[in-house]
Amino acid sequence: MISAIVASASDCYDLARRCVDLSYNGKLLMQSDLDVMVAKFERHVKNLFGICTTGILTQGFAIVVSRPGVNACKDDMRFYIRDLLTRMKIGDLEMKRQALLNLYDVVVEDDKYVKILVEVGDIVNILVSLLDSVELEIQQEAAKVVSVISGFDSYKSVLIGAGIIGPLIRVLESGSEISKEGAARSLQKLTENSENAWSVSAYGGVTALLKICTSVDSRTALVCPACGILRNLVGVDEIKSFMIEEGAVPALIKLARSKDEAVQLSSIEFLQNIASVDDSVRQLVAREGGIRALVRVFDPKSACSSESREMALRAIENLCFSSTVYIIMLMNYGFMDQLLFFLRNGDVSVQELALKAVFRLCGKSEETKKAMGDAGFMSELVKFVDAKSFEVREMAAVALSSLVSVPKNRKRFVQDDRNVGFLLQLLDQEEANSGSKKLLISILLSLTSCNSGRKKIASSGYLKNIEKLAEAEVSDAKRLVRKLSTNRFRSILNVIWHS
Repeated sequence: MISAIVASASDCYDLARRCVDLSYNGKLLMQSDLDVMVAKFERHVKNLFGICTTGILTQGFAIVVSRPGVNACKDDMRFYIRDLLTRMKIGDLEMKRQALLNLYDVVVEDDKYVKILVEVGDIVNILVSLLDSVELEIQQEAAKVVSVISGFDSYKSVLIGAGIIGPLIRVLESGSEISKEGAARSLQKLTENSENAWSVSAYGGVTALLKICTSVDSRTALVCPACGILRNLVGVDEIKSFMIEEGAVPALIKLARSKDEAVQLSSIEFLQNIASVDDSVRQLVAREGGIRALVRVFDPKSACSSESREMALRAIENLCFSSTVYIIMLMNYGFMDQLLFFLRNGDVSVQELALKAVFRLCGKSEETKKAMGDAGFMSELVKFVDAKSFEVREMAAVALSSLVSVPKNRKRFVQDDRNVGFLLQLLDQEEANSGSKKLLISILLSLTSCNSGRKKIASSGYLKNIEKLAEAEVSDAKRLVRKLSTNRFRSILNVIWHS
């Protein structure tokens, strides 16, 4: 059949050339030849119609090219991909569906097929066109393949060049749930490059994404990448403003209250991004109940996972620690008690984040420090001063030093003899010029501003050690000795110092 069509096409070309060159033998003869040619093509059309009617071009009659083995050469792999391309182009519905399934299998299992797929140029354009297919099954399978390709940075530009954004947005708007999930995963990967943000917005993507996030029917597998796309788009100020106008902040705060961990994580990350450098957005998050929602996720009484709590704590730090107003709001919501709980009882990862948060809070206002002293943070920080990790010891010591700089906290701290004794014991154990020793001396210096603290240090059995440190030129050790030598202890310590 094909050879007959090729022969007729060749004859037709010959007749056309003779007509152009005026090299035929009479008009009537040429007219007759053209009539014969028309008849030939009519027969070809009739025969092709007969073939289609009998179903010869369906999957059942197709010559199936076997998938190449694991160690197949590149030519065999390329031949297989071209065969799949042909089926997607001219096959019936079942043949197209099977070709897409096979294509998805190979690109998931072997990255080399992705490279070959992109090299066979037509196939990307075919996939883009199939995203607009009215057959939902075809659309779904095409979206799954595109999702895999979009995961490769080297080929994202190929997809963008083929005009993939518009069809993906249309899938989000009207595709099946599975198609939407594949399209959302693709867009999340493609929008990691901020240059593609405008394309998503231009095709109405922001509105479609917010609709997904606010729909009670949307599944987790769709909501999470939708949040991820929105998060990728907030870097463009105009798009961020449009999101806020469209109600993105209250919508995502509602998702942060979800019992689904993945949805919680995605929404909190979005809120953190959209408000990170914009005080007006932080105010909006606070007004809409976002801070309270984050505190509830962090609450040890909640059923949230450690990962959700860690994400919530990071968001609280980024959104609230820069403002005294928000810190007061956190205290009113019981955040200090929660933070202290995880400092005492949290998993290692949560406990470490809690310590970092305490470290940051200790650098804030005096009122915040007083509240932390009243809550009981100092006795917990003392324990961390003896931690194995130098980073942990340093944070704990700096935080403790900051807290005891407040007179009320100093008095509270030295009331417990164990606190001062433990610090002096640690000072005796540390190597001469270690960083930890300097931090311990810094804390003891703060305590000497309190009469009872000065008395307890001076009357302890560790004075000789402190004097030796001063003689060894250890930072601040001489200052500590001078402080201890004041008032009624001056004469006693002078005798010891000069003996």
